[in-house]
Order: sequence, then structure tokens, then C-alpha cells
Amino acid sequence: MTRIVCVAGARPNYMKIKPVMDALERRGAEVVLVHTGQHYDESMNDVFFRDLGIRPPDRYLGAGSGSHAQQTGRVMAAFEPLVEELAPDAVVVVGDINSTLACALVTAKAGPLLAHVEAGLRSRDWSMPEEVNRVATDRVSDYLLAPSPDAAANLRAEGYREDQIHLVGNVMIDTLLANLDRARQSDVLDRHGLTPGGYGLVTLHRPANVDAPGALRGLLKALGEIAGRCPLLLPVHPRAAQRLAELGVPDGIRLVPAAGYLDFIALQDSARLVLTDSGGVQEETTALGVPCVTLRENTERPVTVAEGTNVLAGTDPDRIVATVDKVLDDPPAPRCPALWDGRASERIAAVLLDGGPAHTRPRPTDLVPAAGHGPQ
Repeated sequence: MTRIVCVAGARPNYMKIKPVMDALERRGAEVVLVHTGQHYDESMNDVFFRDLGIRPPDRYLGAGSGSHAQQTGRVMAAFEPLVEELAPDAVVVVGDINSTLACALVTAKAGPLLAHVEAGLRSRDWSMPEEVNRVATDRVSDYLLAPSPDAAANLRAEGYREDQIHLVGNVMIDTLLANLDRARQSDVLDRHGLTPGGYGLVTLHRPANVDAPGALRGLLKALGEIAGRCPLLLPVHPRAAQRLAELGVPDGIRLVPAAGYLDFIALQDSARLVLTDSGGVQEETTALGVPCVTLRENTERPVTVAEGTNVLAGTDPDRIVATVDKVLDDPPAPRCPALWDGRASERIAAVLLDGGPAHTRPRPTDLVPAAGHGPQ
């Protein structure tokens, strides 16, 4: 039996790893779920396992918080003996958090095949730690599982071999579609006194937006103006709670506790628009057909702009307000990219289980002759 270790470490990972685990197990693989413990508070962790029906992790590394180097180092030190003990055929890492890179590096040195779900996403912003994690993880991966054609094109432009690149679709959408009916049964709108289409939903968590008081003050100024036209609901990410409390929020913006997965999908689904700095929310709103305004200067998910409902507004307060006014006056038409069909995890399982063992495959830096161009 093929043994595959699936790694998750933080809230954005859970929605990505669950369908992959399920698809691998349906095809007879032994799946070991490893939780690195990068997110460990209840609102960011346990509630998602409950909402998504993820079984308790088989192993928990307890990495905790700290600087990028501390967190990455702790995950590596804890994951290394685990890989040696389990001797998996392959390791699956998802996304772009510190745990992703840490487990990728350990796996590459230990020898099992490494698969990166969401490979090839690029923001072109080297100041984003996630961009460094994405690029470095791709470099040591055997299987590059791209969610969209632009991601596959990025990988080709960077020189990866065709046998490494697999356009599989978006696993986040697998989870969204599987849970949408349940989410729509949530009473979260009633709890907050909301009506469908009568509010905007806001998420803020990126350090560039919430850790610099000047940047956060500017965003709150813009949100205050928008709230005069469309009341805003802001579920508070733990890292933003203290900052928001210190600065105070304008009238028309309601702060509520962080939402679980099903409640948050329900809030997105019924919103008039969503304002966010989250990559996953850009994808979910595109799949739901809900207008999204992204409060960043760039996005590693440009397909949500080119083929979805997402508009990039940047972080300048005046530009944000102008962008939102335009979106409210003339919402983008719902469009959903190809292969965002709920079956990405099945395609991933096929790649991993039909690709052969590590000793029969070219590894990441092997030179493989192009077709028709073998040794003369």
C-alpha cells in the first residue's frame, strides 16, 4: 500500500488538504495527517476541523508561533524524525505558509517524492514571505500541482520540466462545493441581524496591512467611507484584533469574532461585496460569483481577476473607495475558471498514485531530454 503523508499547519491549509486526503483514501492509499501546529488557537484551528469533518491529526508537531526562522526551524526539527520513522512514499504540502516550506525541505533531503498543491502561484512581490515560501517549495518538489493555467505558465517560464507540471484545478473549490449546501443552512446571518445582499464583508490579516499603524489607519478610513454606503461586517482575525482595538473603527463597521468555515462561506455567499487581503477569499468569491475587492497591490491569483469576480484595488484609501463605488454601481459578471469543478483532488490523487515510486522517476534537478532530442 502506498503511504502518503499530508501536511497541514494553518487555517488556509485545512480546506486544501481535506479533499486530497479523501481522494487518496478512496483510491486505497494509506494517508497520515500531520498537523504542524503553526495555528493553534481554537478559532483558527479546532472549529475548522469540526466544520470540515477532518479527522484528528495522526501526528501533531506543536510548532507554535515565532519569527519566520524560528517557526520554520521548529517545524523542520520536529518533522525530520517523523519522516524517518514513517518512511512515506510521498509527502503532500499545500499552499505557502512556513510549515509548507519547512516540510518540503525535510522531505527533499529525506528522499520521498514531494508534491506541492497550489504550485506556480506568483505575486511578483518578493517582500511577501509567502512568495519566498512558494518559490522555494516549488524548486524542491517532484510534482507541481497547479490550480490554474497562469500558474502552469509560470512554472514553464521558470524552466520546470513538463513531467513535473500538472494542471489539476483548485482544491479550495472542491471543499467549497462539497460544503456549500451545509453552509447555506447556517443561521449566521440571523445571529448578526443581516439580510442577504445588505452588507459588505471585510477580512484583514496580512502583516503589511495590519501591523503598520499608518497602513491600517488608511484602510480604516476607506472602509469608513464605504460603510456609509454599504454597512460592513469584519470578522476579526486574531492578529488584527489588538491593532483594531488600539485604533478604533469608524461607524458602520461591525467587528465580530472570527467565523468558522461554514459560517464564513455563508457570509461570503450572501454579501453584496467582499473586501479582503486574503488569497483564498479571492478564490472563494470567484466560485460563488460574489464581487470581491482585493486590498493589495498585487495578487498571486490573477485568474480571479481575469476570469472571476475579483478587482485589485491596492491600498491607497481614495483608490479603494473609487474601486468599491464602481463595483457597487456595476458588479462584475460571475465567471468561474476551468477545472474549478470540485474534482481537483481526484486529479491530484491520480497524479500521485499513477506516477510510480521515487526510484523510477526523474528527480527535480535531473536533466531529461526533450522528445526527439535524446543523445546522438
